[in-house]
Amino acid sequence: MKYILLPIILFLFNITGAQTLKLIVSGSSNEKAFIYSIQGETTALVDSLERSGGDEFIYKFDRHKYHAGFYRIDIGLNKWVDFIYDGENIEIKTDANNILDSLNIIRSESNRQYYSFIRLNKKFKEKTELLHLILQRYPKGDSYYRQTKDELKDIQNEYLNFINNISQKDSGSFIAKYIMSFQLPVIDPNFSAAQQLAFLKEHSLDNVDFKDGELINSNLFTAKTIEYLTYYRDPQLPRDLLEKEYIPAIDTILNKAKVNYRVYKQIVEYLIDGFKKFGFDRDLNYVIENYVIKDDLCLDDHTEKSIQLMLEQDRILHSNASAPDIVMKDTSGNQVDLKKIKADKILILFYVSWCPHCQAIIPKLAEYLNQHKQIKLKVLAISLDTNKIDWLNFIKNNNLHWINLSDLKGWNDKAATDYFVYATPTMFLLDKNKKIIGKPLTIDDLKNLL
Repeated sequence: MKYILLPIILFLFNITGAQTLKLIVSGSSNEKAFIYSIQGETTALVDSLERSGGDEFIYKFDRHKYHAGFYRIDIGLNKWVDFIYDGENIEIKTDANNILDSLNIIRSESNRQYYSFIRLNKKFKEKTELLHLILQRYPKGDSYYRQTKDELKDIQNEYLNFINNISQKDSGSFIAKYIMSFQLPVIDPNFSAAQQLAFLKEHSLDNVDFKDGELINSNLFTAKTIEYLTYYRDPQLPRDLLEKEYIPAIDTILNKAKVNYRVYKQIVEYLIDGFKKFGFDRDLNYVIENYVIKDDLCLDDHTEKSIQLMLEQDRILHSNASAPDIVMKDTSGNQVDLKKIKADKILILFYVSWCPHCQAIIPKLAEYLNQHKQIKLKVLAISLDTNKIDWLNFIKNNNLHWINLSDLKGWNDKAATDYFVYATPTMFLLDKNKKIIGKPLTIDDLKNLL
C-alpha cells in the first residue's frame, strides 16, 4: 500500500506545493529585497522578503497565485536581478557589484535559456551589424569579402540553431515562446543598406506571436515596438517630418496587435506614454484618434487621465486664450503673482528635476536664452517636485536665473491642474496681456514662436 501512496503523495505535493526562488547575492549588506512582476515597461510590487541568513534570499511561490512570466528581485541601491518564473524551482548566484557578468544560474533551465539568449542576442546584433557594414565597403571579388561573408553566415546559422532547435526542446514553455518571438531578423548577406532597411520594415515582426496574451508578462511587446520604430527613425529629419515617418510604423504594429486585446492594449499604452514623454504630439494624437477612440479602448487609469488632460488642455488653453493666473512662492519664500509680472513675453515652464526629458532640454533652453538676452522674455519655471533639496539643487546645477516657483505638491500643484499638465516638460508662451501665443514642444518651436 505504501508503494502506491508514495507516488500519489508526491504528485499531490507537486500540484499544490510552492516553488522556491533562492537568490545568493554577495557584496550586498541589504537585509530586505522586493519582488516585482513585469509587464512591458511596468513593474508592480508583489512581495518583500528578508535575508534568510548569509547571502541568501529565499521566496516561496504559490503556483496558484503567480502567473508565468518575468519578475524582478530588487536588492536595493538600484540593483536587481530579472528572472522567469514558470512553476519550477530557481536558484541564482551573483555578486551585487557586477550582477550580470557574475550571474550563475544554478537551477532553472528556463533562466539558463533566457540569459544564454540575452548574451547571444547581444553578440549576434553587434557582430552582424559590423560584418554587414564591411560587406557594403569591400568589392565582391576580394578574398576578404568572401571570408567576411562566410563568417556572417556562420554567425547567422549559430543564431538560428539556438532559436529554432536548442531553445525549442520544450516549445510550449514560456521561455521557448518568448525566444521565438523576440528573435532578431536574419538578413541576407547580399542585401544593400537600402534593401536591409526595406527588409526590416517588411519582415522584422514576422516571428512575433501577437496572439499569445501570456507574453505580456515580459518586455517582449514593448521591446519589439521600440525596435520596430527605430527602423523609421531618421535623425536628420526635423521633428514634424520624423513624426510623419512614424505613422506607418504605428499602423503596422497596432494592426498586427489587434489579434489579442490585452497585447493591443499594452502596446497602445506604451506608445501613448512614449510619445507623451518625448513630446511627439502628432503621433500621440494619431494613436488616440485612430485607435483609442475608434476602438473604444479601455486603458489604465493613469493613461486615461493623461489623455483627458491632453484633450482638455487643447480645448481650453488654445492660442489666444487667457492664461490662468498663477500665485506661488519662489525659492526665497516670496509670493509671485503671474498677473503682476510685466514683460513683452512670458514663458511658463512646468518640469520635474528627475524627468530625463527635462534634464535634457532645460540646460539647452537656459543656454539659448543666456545667449539671446536681447529677447525680452521672462521665464516662470514651475517645479512639480515634492523634495525641496532636489528642486533647489536642480536650479543651482543648471544655473537657472529665472523666476523659480514651486509649492512642492508635485502633480497636485494647483497651477499644474489649472494648466492640465499631463507630461513634463510643458511650456506655454504668453504675450504681455497674458494671452497664450503657443505651446512649444522644443527649443526650435520656441524660437519660431519668438
